[in-house]
Amino acid sequence: QVQLVESGGGWVRPGDSLLLSCAPTAFNLDGYSVTWFRQAPGKKREAVACTSASEIVYYSNFAQDRFVITRDKARNVVNRKLRQLTPDDAGVYYCAARKWVATYTTWSQEAEYDTWGQGTQVTQTQ
Repeated sequence: QVQLVESGGGWVRPGDSLLLSCAPTAFNLDGYSVTWFRQAPGKKREAVACTSASEIVYYSNFAQDRFVITRDKARNVVNRKLRQLTPDDAGVYYCAARKWVATYTTWSQEAEYDTWGQGTQVTQTQ
């Protein structure tokens, strides 16, 4: 079954940086739009950042200044660097993909993606 695998989560303190990675198990990401979502405890899942198949990147407003999404074609992974973490950044981070060109109006819509990972947990500690 086609899947994505997230890695890099763990325990962090406020102000820390963290690198999350998303890798497919059985396909190449060329031609795919890949988006990171997150779900904080008790909240709805929300879109964070996207690297479209057109190589345009999109960010949610809260992510623009602190999060960076990159596509490593040689390693066939999509990375997301989180900087200056706050307690509000705790939660489960998921990556999702679809072989299509995400646009400004579609990238953040969960229903657009047909391939998902199991998520990686980011937990804040004092």
